[in-house]
Amino acid sequence: MYRPAMNGRESEVEVLVGLARHELLPVLRIESVDPRHPVVVRRSPAPWRVLGRGNFAAVLCHPDHPDLVVKVYAQGRSGLEAEREVYRRLGEHPAYSQCLHADESLLVLRRLHGMTLYDAVHRGVPIPRRVIEDIDRALDYARTRGLHPHDVHGRNVMMHDGRGLMVDVSDFLEEEDCTKWEDLKAAYYRIYRPLFMPLRLRVPYLVLDAVRVGYRLFRRVAPDRS
Repeated sequence: MYRPAMNGRESEVEVLVGLARHELLPVLRIESVDPRHPVVVRRSPAPWRVLGRGNFAAVLCHPDHPDLVVKVYAQGRSGLEAEREVYRRLGEHPAYSQCLHADESLLVLRRLHGMTLYDAVHRGVPIPRRVIEDIDRALDYARTRGLHPHDVHGRNVMMHDGRGLMVDVSDFLEEEDCTKWEDLKAAYYRIYRPLFMPLRLRVPYLVLDAVRVGYRLFRRVAPDRS
């Protein structure tokens, strides 16, 4: 069991872990239908709320503990141990969450508040340049910790008070090249800032999802730029 320094939050974390083991896990049903798409949460108990869904895991919160979240992986999907190791290497950094507890069933993380870049484009909320620059610095920091930023895209990058935050670091042990962040930055500077941002255009999720699928197909056939 992983128990890093928690700056006086040990009792709150222990209470949340107890709630998760007795209320959440016995009822929660998460299914990973396709590893290329977010998991499906078939059932979760009240008052727990689903905050986010990755390709292998779901993140939930309890109203009595608004600054903590619980991350649970779908049955048959690995990654919990790797994510725990990523957080161990990252330590404390303003752009990243922290892992406050880890065992074989779940992770307890410090909750990051904000809006994903994906949702910001959907709502027409301007994304400041500083958000992009913050993420660049955060990824550089991760590299100094022996990590390899991977799968960084609009759904796992958030902004809060004009600053950038990294939500999902579960693939930072992957060593293969990943161009998602560089491609997103190119789209930000070449398309979003000159066209979308001044007009505060709102993009329907249907269109954003179509772009996401189209991008994935493009990267499969595009030549390697390295």
